[in-house]
Amino acid sequence: MIRLAMICAMALTLTACRADESIAAYGASGKVWTLVELDSDPFTATATLTFPAPGQIAGRAPCNQFFGSQTAPYPWFETGTLGSTKMACPDLAAESQYLTALGEMTLAEVSGPTLILSNDAGRSMVFTAQE
Repeated sequence: MIRLAMICAMALTLTACRADESIAAYGASGKVWTLVELDSDPFTATATLTFPAPGQIAGRAPCNQFFGSQTAPYPWFETGTLGSTKMACPDLAAESQYLTALGEMTLAEVSGPTLILSNDAGRSMVFTAQE
């Protein structure tokens, strides 16, 4: 019984000490990322993305704030179900484009002040870090 308890304690310790392997640990955390390009076209509405804690994403779509999870190890990118506020505004079409695209991204690259999310279907999102 004592041996089983020791094994369980060691397993919990290893799990708790596991490093964050999400995009947040590779240069994306601590910044507000603004979407500037969606599928090679300028994104004229305002949308942001942040990584407030390991495995979490949040931001502001053109109309609403959103939040969710992102736990795929870098360089992969995968959001869980996204939650958001439900305010209406004239940019709801742009908001839908942004959130749909965000949910379809599968790869991430952080290079200095630029964050690029993309997928195998050829879609891409280019963000720049706010100063």
